[in-house]
Amino acid sequence: MPIDFARAKFERTGIVLKPNGLEAERLGILNPACARLRDGTLQLYPRMVAAGNISRIGSFRTRESEGGTLVCEQQGYALEPEAEYELRTEANGYGCEDPRVTFIEVIDRYVMAYVAFGPRGPEVAVAISNDGLKWERLGLVQFAGSGEPFADKDAAFFPAPVRSPSGVESLALYHRPTLQLAITDPVEALRAIEALPPQRREGIAIAYIALEPVRRDVRALCTVAETHRVTLPPANWGLIKTGAGAPPVRVGDAWLSVIHGVDELDHPHHHGGLRYCAGLIVHDVRHLDRILYRSPEPLFVPEVRGEVRGTVSHVVFPTGLDRRSDSEFDVYYGMADYEIGRGRLRLAASS
Repeated sequence: MPIDFARAKFERTGIVLKPNGLEAERLGILNPACARLRDGTLQLYPRMVAAGNISRIGSFRTRESEGGTLVCEQQGYALEPEAEYELRTEANGYGCEDPRVTFIEVIDRYVMAYVAFGPRGPEVAVAISNDGLKWERLGLVQFAGSGEPFADKDAAFFPAPVRSPSGVESLALYHRPTLQLAITDPVEALRAIEALPPQRREGIAIAYIALEPVRRDVRALCTVAETHRVTLPPANWGLIKTGAGAPPVRVGDAWLSVIHGVDELDHPHHHGGLRYCAGLIVHDVRHLDRILYRSPEPLFVPEVRGEVRGTVSHVVFPTGLDRRSDSEFDVYYGMADYEIGRGRLRLAASS
């Protein structure tokens, strides 16, 4: 069925999780990955932030109530900060942040990309699982020959192999190298970013990992052979920066992704403030660098109280996408860096 992506609609369906007073989530429960386990049940993996800005990745079994409410039961943690690249002694936090989980059939593994916030700042790390419940760390992603700085975020794997620009059968993942600005004042930092041309601001890159070495040794998932910045079509959002959201899904002859974009908040009382919103991009199924569509306006923006007010106000941050049918998906997203919302994305057929 040909899809008219311009007719996509989003409808909020409610709050899924919010802090309940436990010390482990005192500062927020947010930005969840999601995955369908082998028995068909949906598992959520939220970032849980304790006092001191210490982050863990939880593991929650879910079920739908008769009224359509999602009931979530914690089953411990997928990851707690243990590795040296997840720990630091400074008072401004550390840990395992913002996971995205993809089941990659060709290697028969659940693959989690997450932010390891340790002594050098944010870096992309990978863990794998046979069942989506017990996770094994593989380590930090090494961007061989990329020339990119080590500071990196917003990683998410594609679920199936693709050809890299150089023609190698590969596994692909989004990532976003971060700018290294030595400016502490947020207003001055924003002005410095706005002074840069769009191609030098933070944006989505796609990294390629040769598949054959991964077949021999899954630890090769951490070795990137190529990485390339994606050139997005112009739009009225994401002007300050863009980054990955949920892992992409196959829709017909294309890859659909719900990503996030950042813009200056147009509000007289928030000079220099930022707004995080969500929008759509569509990749050619064979050539990921070819963007077939970008929504000219955001799919959704912070509007309700829990999105406008929170730990970081004016934020919706999509990190999980659950296929409900060929044309309907549930989007899981962080609300103002404090709680978790869910909404239904509906695609429409071309007329």
